[in-house]
Amino acid sequence: MKRETMINALLALGLLAVPLWALIADEPFYITLATRVAIFALAGVGLNIAIGLGGLVSFGHAAFFGLGGYAMGVLASHAQSYTPMMEWPFLIEGSNSMPVIWITAVIASGLAALVIGALSLRTAGVYFIMITLAFGQMLYYFTISWPAYGGEDGLSIYIRNGFPGLNTLDPIQFFAITFVILGLALVFSTLLAKSPFGLALNAARQSSERVETIGITPYRLRLTAFVISGMITGLAGALFADLNRFVSPTMFSWQTSGEIMVFIILGGTARLFGPVAGAALFIALEQVLGGLSDYWHIYLGLLLLCVVLFARGGIIGTLAGEEARHD
Repeated sequence: MKRETMINALLALGLLAVPLWALIADEPFYITLATRVAIFALAGVGLNIAIGLGGLVSFGHAAFFGLGGYAMGVLASHAQSYTPMMEWPFLIEGSNSMPVIWITAVIASGLAALVIGALSLRTAGVYFIMITLAFGQMLYYFTISWPAYGGEDGLSIYIRNGFPGLNTLDPIQFFAITFVILGLALVFSTLLAKSPFGLALNAARQSSERVETIGITPYRLRLTAFVISGMITGLAGALFADLNRFVSPTMFSWQTSGEIMVFIILGGTARLFGPVAGAALFIALEQVLGGLSDYWHIYLGLLLLCVVLFARGGIIGTLAGEEARHD
C-alpha cells in the first residue's frame, strides 16, 4: 500500500509538473494536453466508483458525459445570443458562469443517472451493460436530430465561460481549475470508499445475499453509487466542452463510453489513481502513435489485451507489485 501511495503521489506531481514546464518553455499545447488528461481522469473517477466499488460495468457513461457537455453548450449559447432558454411560465436565461454551468451539469447528469439506474439496475451482468449502452445511444440519436442546438454538426461556443477571479482563456489557469476539481474528486472517492456507505457497497458487490440478511438493500446502494458516478462524469463533460468550446453528439457515442472504460482498465480497476494513469497513457499514445499512423488504436488494443491477460491490476497494480483487487 505504501508503494501505491508513492506511485499516486508521483502521478499527481507529474500531472502538475508537465503544464508548469510547458508554461516556462512557452508550450501552451502541452498545457492543453495536461488539461485533457485531468478532464478524462475525472470522467474515469466517476465511472470507477460504479465499477470499482459497486461492480457495475456500465457501457453508457457517455450519456452523462454528453449531458454535462450539452448543459454547458445550451446555457452558454443562450448567453452569447442574449436569448432566454424559456420565458413562460418562468424566465430562464443562459449563463457564462462556470459554477452555474457545473451545478446544472451535475444536476442534469444526476437526474438522468437516477432514471437510467432505476431501470438498468433491475437487471445484471450483460443485460445491465446493454441497457446502459442503449440509453447512451438513445441520447446520441436524440442530439443528432436536435436542430435547435446544431444537430449532427454540433454547437460552437465562441467565448470560454468565466470563473470569478480567473482568466479562463489562459491555458494554465484553466488547467488549474481542472486539476483542483480532479483532486477534490479523488479525495471524495477516497472518503466514499472508506465510509460506511462505501463499505456496504463493496460488501454488496461481493455478496448481495449476505448484505440483505443484515437489512441493507443492495439495489439502493447501487443506485446511489450509480447516481454519484453519473454526476462526476457529467461534470467532466462540462469541463471538456468548455475546453474545446464545442459540443457534439459524439460525446454521447459508445466510443466515448469505451474510452472512459479503457482509462480505468489501463490504470487499474478500483485503484484510486487508476483513471489518472490510464488517461495519461491514453493521451500519450494518441499523441505519439497518432502522429505515426491513423490506425494507432491497433497498438492501443494490443496494449489493452496485454494488460487484461498479464497485468490485471493495471499500471498501478503492476508498479505496486499487487494483483487486481477485483475479479
